[in-house]
Amino acid sequence: QSNQDAKENCRMHGENKEECYNFIKVLLKRNDETLFVCGTNAVTPFCRNYKISTLEPEEKVITGQGRCPYHKQDSNIALFADGNLYSATVSDYMGRDAVIYRSIGDSPKLRTFKDDSRWLKNPHFVHAVDYGNYIYFFFHEEAVEYSGLEKLFLPRVARVCKNDMGGNAEFLENEWTSFLKARLACSIPGDIPFHFNTLQAVTDVVKYHGQDVVIAVFTTPSSRIPASAVCAFSLPDIEKVFDGSFKEQKTPHSRWTPVPDSKVPVPRPGSCAGSGSLEGYASSHDIPRDTLHFLRKHTLMDKTVESFSHEPWHLRTNAKYWHVKIAVDNAAGPNGDHTVVFLGATDGWVTKFLARPEGNIFIESMKVYSYEKYPMITGHGSCGGQQRDAIVVDMKVDKPNEVLYVAFSHCIVRVPLGSCERHGPCKETLVKNLRVNNVSPLISACLTSRDPYCGWDCLNLLLDGAVVKPSNITQFMLQSIFSQLVLIIVSSNREILNMVISWS
Repeated sequence: QSNQDAKENCRMHGENKEECYNFIKVLLKRNDETLFVCGTNAVTPFCRNYKISTLEPEEKVITGQGRCPYHKQDSNIALFADGNLYSATVSDYMGRDAVIYRSIGDSPKLRTFKDDSRWLKNPHFVHAVDYGNYIYFFFHEEAVEYSGLEKLFLPRVARVCKNDMGGNAEFLENEWTSFLKARLACSIPGDIPFHFNTLQAVTDVVKYHGQDVVIAVFTTPSSRIPASAVCAFSLPDIEKVFDGSFKEQKTPHSRWTPVPDSKVPVPRPGSCAGSGSLEGYASSHDIPRDTLHFLRKHTLMDKTVESFSHEPWHLRTNAKYWHVKIAVDNAAGPNGDHTVVFLGATDGWVTKFLARPEGNIFIESMKVYSYEKYPMITGHGSCGGQQRDAIVVDMKVDKPNEVLYVAFSHCIVRVPLGSCERHGPCKETLVKNLRVNNVSPLISACLTSRDPYCGWDCLNLLLDGAVVKPSNITQFMLQSIFSQLVLIIVSSNREILNMVISWS
C-alpha cells in the first residue's frame, strides 16, 4: 500500500482520491526465488523484489520511473530477458515521455530517443516477447507517416537487439542503436481493404504447423461500430520486413517514401553487433557514425508486416462488444496436435475456436462473467453484476489442470478448457429399431462437436451415455474434429467393427 506521505503528495498534485492508491502494474517472475513488483504508489511509482516462498519484501525500494507508469490508465509492458528488465511505458507524470527502456541487469541502461515522434508518438503498449537475438514490442501509436484532419493510429511491431550496448560519446550514447519499427496489417481483403488498427492483445511466440507465430486481437476504435479480428504473424515475415527498405520524409511537408538502397549506409542500420552486416563489430559502441546518424532519423520500415494467410483467422462484426484478450493452447487434444484460441470480450463472454490452415472452426461461446456457473478464485462477492465490470482484463491457460483462468477487474474465474457436458448424453442419439446384419448403428452428435478437449467412450456409450472428461481420453475414446458426421457401427456385443467419417 502507498504510505501517507505518498498519498498526500498525490492529492497535492490535484489527483482525485481514487488515483491516490498503489495500483500494481508490473508483476514478473525475476528468477526461481524472486518476484519483481511495481506499482503506481499514488503517482510516485516504485518497484520492489519479493521472496516467492514467503512473499516477504526486500528492504530496498527501487524507483519505478521508466518501469511503471504514474497513473493506472497508462499502458505498460515489461519482461525479464537474460537478467535484464525491458519495459515500455511513460516515464513522466504528465505521460508525455513514452519510452522503451532497458534497466536492472548487467547490460547498460538504454532508452528510445527522447522527444522525437519518429521513434514513438503517443503509443499504447500491448505486449513484448523475447525471441532469438531480439526483444519485440507490440503497440499502436499515432502514425507520423499519414497526414489528415483526423489522427490515425496504426499497430506496430518494434525490435531491439539484446546485445545492444548503446552508441558512443558522440552519438546515441545512452539510446538504442538497433531500434526499428514496422506496421502490422490485420485487414479484410478487397479492392479497398478494411483495416483493424487498434491492437488489443498479443500472445507469446507459439508453434503453429511448424512456424513460429504470434497471434493478435485487433478491433475498430472505441468511437466506431464494434468489430474485432484475430490475425497471426510469423516471426520470419516480421524479420523479412526489418531486412527490407526504410521509409523517410525528406521535408516536413513532403510525403513519406521508400529510401533507395543506394542511400542506406553500410553496415546496415538496425543490425545487431557481431551478426549480419555488423559481424565484424564486437560492440554497438563501434558502429560507424554514418550508420547511427541514419538510424536516428530512419526507424520506420517501408513495407507492412502482412498477416499469416493474408486474412483474419476470426472475424466478428455487427456486435455490441469487442474482443480484447487472447489465450492459446497450441497442444490441445489427446495427441497435442491442435491449436485452440480463446478470446475474451468486453461483455464477459469467452469465444473458443479451433485454428487450422484449411479454415478455422468455431467451437463455442461461454458467458464466464457469472458466479452461478463458474467458480470464483479470488475477489469479493460474486463475479457478476455491473456490466462495466464485465470486461475481460486477462486470460491464462493452465494446461496441467485443464482450465482457463479469466480475470476481471475485481475477480478471477476458472473455466474448464472443454465443456463436454454441454453436448449431453450421447445415448440420446442412438437410432433404435434399426438393424443392419444384426449391427446397431450409432449416429453421435457428440462426436460432431469438434472440441479437441472432449472424447467419448463408445464401448460404454450404449449403456449409460456417460461423457468422458478430457483428462480421461485414451485410445478407446473417439473424437471427430474436422468431420461433420460420424457413423460408428457397433456389434451386439459392443465391439466396434468399423467407423466411417464423412468429411466437411
